[in-house]
Amino acid sequence: MLLAALKSYWGYESFRPLQEEAMTCAMQGRDSVVVLPTGGGKSLCYQAPAVCQGRLAIVVSPLIALMKDQVDSLRSCGIPAAFINSSLTASQKVEVANDIRANKLRLVYFSPERLVQPKTIEFLHGIDLSFIAIDEAHCISEWGHDFRPEFRQLRILRDEFPKVSLHAFTATATEQVRLDIINQLNLRDPTVLVGSFDRPNLVYRAERRDDPIRQICEIIDRYPRESGIIYCTTRKDTEEISAQLNARAYRTRPYHAGMSDQARHESQDEFIEDKIDIIVATVAFGMGIDKSNVRYVIHLGMPKALENYQQEAGRAGRDGLQSECCLLYSIAEFMRWKKMIETSGASNTVTAMTSLQAMNEFAAGVVCRHKRLVEYFGQAFEKSNCQACDVCLGEMDEVENPLIVGQKILSSIVRQGQGRFGGEYTALVLKGSKDERVIRNQHDQLSTYGLLNDQPLQTIREWIDQLATQGFLQRVGEYNQIELTPQGWQLIRGEATPRLLRATEAKQRKKKRAEKTAASWDGVDRELFEDLRVLRHELAVEADIPAYVVFTDETLREVARVRPSTLDGMRRIRGVGDKKLADYGQLFLDVVIEHGERTGVVLDNWSNAGRATADQVTDDFAW
Repeated sequence: MLLAALKSYWGYESFRPLQEEAMTCAMQGRDSVVVLPTGGGKSLCYQAPAVCQGRLAIVVSPLIALMKDQVDSLRSCGIPAAFINSSLTASQKVEVANDIRANKLRLVYFSPERLVQPKTIEFLHGIDLSFIAIDEAHCISEWGHDFRPEFRQLRILRDEFPKVSLHAFTATATEQVRLDIINQLNLRDPTVLVGSFDRPNLVYRAERRDDPIRQICEIIDRYPRESGIIYCTTRKDTEEISAQLNARAYRTRPYHAGMSDQARHESQDEFIEDKIDIIVATVAFGMGIDKSNVRYVIHLGMPKALENYQQEAGRAGRDGLQSECCLLYSIAEFMRWKKMIETSGASNTVTAMTSLQAMNEFAAGVVCRHKRLVEYFGQAFEKSNCQACDVCLGEMDEVENPLIVGQKILSSIVRQGQGRFGGEYTALVLKGSKDERVIRNQHDQLSTYGLLNDQPLQTIREWIDQLATQGFLQRVGEYNQIELTPQGWQLIRGEATPRLLRATEAKQRKKKRAEKTAASWDGVDRELFEDLRVLRHELAVEADIPAYVVFTDETLREVARVRPSTLDGMRRIRGVGDKKLADYGQLFLDVVIEHGERTGVVLDNWSNAGRATADQVTDDFAW
């Protein structure tokens, strides 16, 4: 029944990992906690059972935008769904209530605040509910990275609806957070399902922030006219970066909490509807945004926790296609977050500091970035090479004689006077800089002065960061001064050897990145894809829905690979369900057939089907 629903409504032939187990819990009325990465198909875990049971399911969702996206998507698949929130008029709310009483709806979305209102509870007592799903459930935990006090009120659901099963869904939850969710919701012997935290379709890169606009533009230019998110740490940065990019003819808008509600909604709507390509935002943007075709996420600054980074970066590539996540970091941000945590007086200081340190090690570390993420969340990472991060893709070269290089750096720190100067200053000394501070301190007289004058200053800075993340030195004091650790003295004595990496030559690195990006388009008729995308945009504007609700990029790329010539062929494409076939199938077929007649390319090229899924996405991620 569940698999038939997946095929009929969503056009998918099989389950993703743990989806069937999660759906079975909802079908059998067993409480559950489900942790699946962003893009892993969490929503289907409660949507498909709601369709199959024929009774109303309640979904708790934190944001109006998320509710609308979900309902638009469900209706486009032929599933009756609605939401109740402040965006509705009084008459619209009455209409939804009447539809609920008449059992016309399969899913209704509520905010946590609205769901626990006495009038709402009283109304739902008279409804035959199938189950209640809590999305973004990490918000209920004080140990979570995005704790929201209003979610705590949901604990009354067990008492109010003792016979209705409760199901918590989230993309990010450590074991501590999972246990807190169970306790707060008073779940009864719940099934706990934790999927792999690895997102093999995401390519992770981290670079020290040097020339932000140049670095950002290099990333954007790999994805012309495709959707991207740029996260900034301050409101001022969002405004300035957006303005500078617009001046360079990119289509962007800013988004931050200091803007008016109307301005924020306009920015968000234009991004979701593909009227702009890029949104430049603070972390106020993004939770629950169900935009599947985000091809890159850039962080212009280091988040305060690896959980935050995992969720924010995870907004790329929700459709399973290759996408890029690039972190442009500086050590100053790490120290600023560290000071804020130390002076906050919060009860979870130790947990926060652990996650911040993990974030720093991810940014400046020298091991596979997929491995670093997955193992942080307590899972094993067995691959020796992920083929999806700058370290594993050969964009970073091993330094010859890392012991000698490390000894040169640490020796300079000792000779400068430990704990007196920071990494930036030390790099200047090693580079042989004529900086006024270096001359004034007479450090141009040190034996270590200019020892690395054949290396770019940026590379020396990165090596210092790498030595810190490997525990050979530490930052102390108000100004991030550096000093050796006991392990650093072992390095000085030649008893320990660091691993040091350097970026490959710029042209070679650019070539490798371009090749990796191009590989995700393997077999796709790019001209046809663009024609299909134009049609999709026109249909979306006409229906006032996001373009990806019509069809995802994954579906359009598959159409452009295979070039089906019949409705039966169109139905075989992933993501084409019965209703979408009826609504849009012939329109897209007409474009394919016209393209074939005009260019002479072969249609119904089924030998080409699924090439990107096979080549670019692991079996665990593919449909």
